[in-house]
Amino acid sequence: MAPAARLVVQGLWDQVPLRLNGLLKKNGMSFIPDAVVQCAVGEMAQKTFKVVAALFAAFQGTNSAATFTPFLPPSYPLAVRNPYLSAWLPGPQASSDFTSTVPQFWSGDNLTWSVIARVDGTAYNLVGVPSPESDTQSASLSEGKFTTTHSIFTLTAGNANITLDYFSPVSFDNYVRQSLPFSYLTVSAVGLDGNTPDVQVYSDIDGTWTGDEASTSTSFSISGTASIFELSVPGAATYSQSSYEHALWGTAVWSSESSDNSTLTTQSGASSTVRSQFVSNGSLAGTHATWASGDVAGLAHDFGTVSSTTSATFAIGVVREDAVNYLGTAYTHYYRATYSDIASTVTHFFDDYSAAASEGSDLDSTVSTTGNSVAGSNYAAILELSVRQTFGGIDLTIPGDTLNTDEAYAFIKEISSNGNTNTVDIIVELIPFFAIFNIEWLKLLLDPVVAYLEGDEWTYDWCIHDIGSAYPNATGHPNNDDAEQMPVEESGNILIMAAIYQEVSGDTSWATSHESLFAGYADYLIDNGLYPTNQLSTNDGLGSFTNMTQLGVKAAVALSAYGLITGNETYTNYGDSFADTIYTDGVGVRISSTTNQTYFTLTYQSSTWFMLFNLYPAKYLNLTLFPEAAYTGQSALYATVAGEYGIPLEGEVEWGKTDWQMWSAAVASTEVRTQMIDDLYSYMSNGLNDDPFADRYWATGDEAGLGANSFRARPVLGAHFAPWAYDLR
Repeated sequence: MAPAARLVVQGLWDQVPLRLNGLLKKNGMSFIPDAVVQCAVGEMAQKTFKVVAALFAAFQGTNSAATFTPFLPPSYPLAVRNPYLSAWLPGPQASSDFTSTVPQFWSGDNLTWSVIARVDGTAYNLVGVPSPESDTQSASLSEGKFTTTHSIFTLTAGNANITLDYFSPVSFDNYVRQSLPFSYLTVSAVGLDGNTPDVQVYSDIDGTWTGDEASTSTSFSISGTASIFELSVPGAATYSQSSYEHALWGTAVWSSESSDNSTLTTQSGASSTVRSQFVSNGSLAGTHATWASGDVAGLAHDFGTVSSTTSATFAIGVVREDAVNYLGTAYTHYYRATYSDIASTVTHFFDDYSAAASEGSDLDSTVSTTGNSVAGSNYAAILELSVRQTFGGIDLTIPGDTLNTDEAYAFIKEISSNGNTNTVDIIVELIPFFAIFNIEWLKLLLDPVVAYLEGDEWTYDWCIHDIGSAYPNATGHPNNDDAEQMPVEESGNILIMAAIYQEVSGDTSWATSHESLFAGYADYLIDNGLYPTNQLSTNDGLGSFTNMTQLGVKAAVALSAYGLITGNETYTNYGDSFADTIYTDGVGVRISSTTNQTYFTLTYQSSTWFMLFNLYPAKYLNLTLFPEAAYTGQSALYATVAGEYGIPLEGEVEWGKTDWQMWSAAVASTEVRTQMIDDLYSYMSNGLNDDPFADRYWATGDEAGLGANSFRARPVLGAHFAPWAYDLR
């Protein structure tokens, strides 16, 4: 049944206005009381709205001639560097009416970020202008595309082609570059059909970037050739967040540089005043009035007569001097060891553009080319959309008091699902990503966890789930019981990561230096891993289980992996014994009546199948725990249980997880691997979703193809690199 028909049959139309009115409110057009807007809208209503919005976009779009390469994503990453610089452009809305589409924070909160061009005296709205000034026109979008590091849009405005290039640098090896909380927007203009138009370009932001628009104040300064606006919330408590999880204690920075190619002018004030000034004159007045709610900070470049491609680059950032609270010590971003203030940081950021762009181009090419060679163009496109989102949850830091780069820690926010800090079963998902590009990032994320575990506060025999319930507070769990508990899951994860780090890096010293801690977790698994008591696994949405097969397999893999790197056959033998009990003795497998082959079950002695993604690290490390028949049998099962958009996590749910699907695809048969990748591509590109990509979604059933709001923008998409990492090993 078509999605729209499903909605009618299910009688859900009466729920749509709730979600719709919420959207209108975010766009400043609320016509119902806040108390109503903020009422608890059911997950079903949210899904309903997404389908209706997608259908509306499909039939009402004004950009019907535009092309989208490699596909139209749920949301384009515009400026995505860490959990608090995370600006996105909803794909379905952009395809429908690009010029009025407003960027959003990862949580769905609107971010004012408008771009307007003036061509031969006529102003054209380019993007982010839902309420145009009079005497302006809408440019026409001709192409939208994304690469690993760029989101690029090309529009026609009068006699000019205008390109908007949103570039979020990614650097696995240059820690200064990767830690900078800034992104670039480059606006380029060139004449059409030999014309030499007169062109000016303009862009502005407002207090929505601070998370508290009504309380925002601003300052303006000039440093060298850079004009810099700083927007902040006076008196905001350090580490405080808004209801949409903005960093209230941070400073939003908006800047551009004058150049030989253009004249830069600036102005702040009421939106209508500043934009009208540009529309009428092609320049700004240079005035910076006392900031009031609804004001904007505008930057404009006059290119003059454009005879060849001419560009201006803007910088957007959110600076947090105290970035993360680690056990009471303020950690700051890594770059501050070299650039300690905003002015010097902004200057460096502009100076670094060419080098960052060159590195980004190389990475774009590598991901596209290698992804295609590993599993085809669909797989390459999946990877290209996954990189910025993965790094978008990570802060690379050093102690704020010493600025010692030898004490660097990386912190990761479990975005959307619960906001935890350095969740161990989130970090483990990134093994493939960092195994390919730089395995040191795995250690950077684990170091603050291990340091906490080796202290006095955590007294359990098993590994902790996370080191803080609410990012950016990595303050541990001093009361022990306030932490989510996954004893076998996390103990297994940390041992598997220690093994893969050592195998990939060749560094034996790290695991050796933490031998007492790791051996303790291995011993815990010997006593408790084969028959896990009632407990959660990484997929805690399923609830707790006793004798969960997945956990027993994880314990076997972890023990064998730890035996591999320590040379201690005791652990290896226990891993082998666990695997024999689960598979050879049959406590965790059944014979499928469809395939006549074995498959792994959800729990021991049950018949419900489960996506056994923990086979991936076993095969990655060349552990001989399970015979090849275990892998072929699981592949045969997957081929029979796929839904419209892929394979659910287990036989009794309709939802799937793209991260674990790609771990499973990596060690599946070639045919099944291809099908799993194609199913993920279909979900990612189906046009039914408008949030930053959600790794949990409905793979089958009436809501097939819809993502789960509470799993959007999560930094787990490094797991999508599992097939590549497996083939590379």
